[in-house]
Amino acid sequence: MALPAPRAVALVARREFRAQVVKKSFVISNAIVLLVIAGGIVAFSVFGGAGADDRPSVGVAGDPPLAAAVTGAGDRLGLPVEVRPIDSADAGRDGVAAGDLDVAVLPAADGAVAIVDEEVPAEVRTVLDAALERQARDTALTGLGVAPDTLDRSTAPAVLTVDALDPPDPEAGQRTALSLVALFLLFGQILGFGTYVAMGVVEEKSSRVVELLLSTIRPLHLLWGKVLGIGAVGLLQLTLYGVVGLAAGIGTGVLTLTGTAVGVFASVLGWFVLGFLFYAVLYAAAGSMVSRQEDINSTTGPLMLSLFLLYGAAFYYVGSPDAPPATVLSWIPPFSAILMPLRIADGSATVLQIVATVLFMLLAVVALAWVSARIYHRSVLRLGSAVPWREALGRH
Repeated sequence: MALPAPRAVALVARREFRAQVVKKSFVISNAIVLLVIAGGIVAFSVFGGAGADDRPSVGVAGDPPLAAAVTGAGDRLGLPVEVRPIDSADAGRDGVAAGDLDVAVLPAADGAVAIVDEEVPAEVRTVLDAALERQARDTALTGLGVAPDTLDRSTAPAVLTVDALDPPDPEAGQRTALSLVALFLLFGQILGFGTYVAMGVVEEKSSRVVELLLSTIRPLHLLWGKVLGIGAVGLLQLTLYGVVGLAAGIGTGVLTLTGTAVGVFASVLGWFVLGFLFYAVLYAAAGSMVSRQEDINSTTGPLMLSLFLLYGAAFYYVGSPDAPPATVLSWIPPFSAILMPLRIADGSATVLQIVATVLFMLLAVVALAWVSARIYHRSVLRLGSAVPWREALGRH
């Protein structure tokens, strides 16, 4: 007697989920991947980020007002420099020769002398020129009996307000990085767990376990239980990768907790579910058509080829997901599964487009599930040579 549909699907899904997550290989491999993700982000934050040590170092000898003027000029111009006191010209020359100083500045009667290895870096030259100009102004004002501080307080600062027609996106770099991560994760997860579905079907078929299962479970329920169980493992794995990656990125300052990061994370999870369902039902059908693991490539080859084409198109437009071809392709299943997360990360996808493409993907999944169920039902109990696609589809 066949089990009720919801219970049958749930039982198979639970069995598939447990069978995957209790494997030592699964636990160890994912622990290693999570450590690599966290360690890679921490290493990038330590060795790849810019910090205070990257500021040009300027040694100033024997003139505290000049040192203060250099520091103030750098802060005003948005070109901060690290000012270090030096005892003498010889100490400055030694510091430049050893690479400890980019520039050594010595006071002179007409301004200052800059000691460098080859030439003064452009940003340091700008700061030094501004500092010397400010010091000369202060000296002239003092000679006229006017306190420079009094003039600064009584002079209203002039501010340039920029009205940009196309202002730069402050999160552009983060959006691009998240888009690349989303692309690699989605491609790897859909391909990997889709293959798991096909291999699981072939294993059950070759060992004839499927014959026992189908004595109490309908073929369609067995198919959906396997797809949902393995899909839940993939979703769990992807969630762990995302949570650890976001936590490490936010904790180290590589990422900022913004709507962009959260939105991309949520969209990757959602589109993985849709993309996996789209391909998993096809992989299950393809697996049911063969009886040996070594024959599985003969039926899953077209699916893998389409995934690589999908990945190639998405990678080509990762830097410009708002381009017209990418926009058009993102409406077409299964391109939506990878292109829409890129467009969401880029901020070019509207709410209406996201909802519409989700509905299109759901309709495509339902249609493919119906076709795949017919193939699975016709092929899963047939042993021997591979079942031709034409025969599996019921076309004689």
